[in-house]
Amino acid sequence: MTVLIAGGGIGGLTLALSLHQIGVPAKVFESVAALKPLGVGINVLPHAVRELIELGLLDKLDASGVRTKELAYFSKHGKPIWSEPRGIEAGYKWPQFSIHRGTLQQILLDAATERLGAENILTSHHLSGWAETPHGVRAEFIDKATGKSAGHHDGALLIAADGIHSAIREKLYPKEGPPIWNGRILWRGITTSDAFLSDRTMIMAGHEMLKFVCYPISKEPDADGKHQINWVAERHMPPTYQWRREDYNRTAKLEEFLPWFKDWKFDWLDVPGLIRNCPNAYEYPLVDRDPVPQWTFDRVTLMGDAAHPMYPVGSNGASQAILDARVITREILAHGPTHAALAAFEVERRPATSDLVMLNRRNGPEQVMQLVEERAPDGYNAVTDVLSLRELEDIAANYKRVAGFQVEALNARPPIVTMPAKAAQASAR
Repeated sequence: MTVLIAGGGIGGLTLALSLHQIGVPAKVFESVAALKPLGVGINVLPHAVRELIELGLLDKLDASGVRTKELAYFSKHGKPIWSEPRGIEAGYKWPQFSIHRGTLQQILLDAATERLGAENILTSHHLSGWAETPHGVRAEFIDKATGKSAGHHDGALLIAADGIHSAIREKLYPKEGPPIWNGRILWRGITTSDAFLSDRTMIMAGHEMLKFVCYPISKEPDADGKHQINWVAERHMPPTYQWRREDYNRTAKLEEFLPWFKDWKFDWLDVPGLIRNCPNAYEYPLVDRDPVPQWTFDRVTLMGDAAHPMYPVGSNGASQAILDARVITREILAHGPTHAALAAFEVERRPATSDLVMLNRRNGPEQVMQLVEERAPDGYNAVTDVLSLRELEDIAANYKRVAGFQVEALNARPPIVTMPAKAAQASAR
């Protein structure tokens, strides 16, 4: 029977493509009337890129994204703290990609529409409820724009890939309440500007209270030699600050945050210039949710941000959703579209992602910037006067271990989804 997927984002579409790869029919249901390439830049880490490559999407990724070469941390004065190679340059068999979130979603949507058929990607279908049936689950949908019923669909399983505001999670945990805000605000935008450092570098500068992140997301320069630079400005707000909760994703007002970065003009990057020249910037609260004790309820389970919404630290949100999709697929291949498959998926993924949610709350690998700020707020000559090389290496290595992308371990790990020979031949055709 068909697997029903609530949510047409990166996780839901990856799951649909993965199920199609093993010959299991799937339908994707999305609340909005039209799926459009919205959002800003994201990074997809090598362990997740590997999965997208195994779905046959490498050429599309290469045409649209940047193969990230290095990640570099800097102090608020623009002084280097730590840098490390990423992707192929770090020894992985697979690259890391910096790409526009909307572009990645469009790549997945185009592939899903072609492979599954447009009739299996349904928009204006917001899940309103479900019930167990003798052979699976029946899901009910409404059109949120009109409030009218959009009918029901029967399937073997129902997968919640509907994000941090998941309708399914809300019904499973009705007393949970809204996402948890930690007092920090993100301002995000994309600016056409000059390349910096290696032309493929992702940088993070500042500390826990005030931080700036940026990286290129356009592979080739435009006619003026400029690149699309994705940036994130972040500030931990004072306790008296009243976050406008009704404006979860609102247009940013530059005058509200640009002054905090006005002196961050380094010889290798003009931070205030990037902010000032951005045509459209947006404000987001930095939110997540506490890990829950159970994802799977009979023939329904949570995945991606519906299961483990986490701070965008360490570039892991989309990557973990992709891994979820592939593990669900592996277990369905092993157990069929059954409760047993969902239970096996949860046994592996819930503890791992819960650890990652908690590690991201402690700033993940970005804690090196906070340690530098605490120990040398006025600057330093060499970072090793402030942090030992061992401390730097240990912080970076521990995050890779928890997030599941240590170089040697990932390179040696067999594929998540290993198809039987007959299924592989059918998929190739």
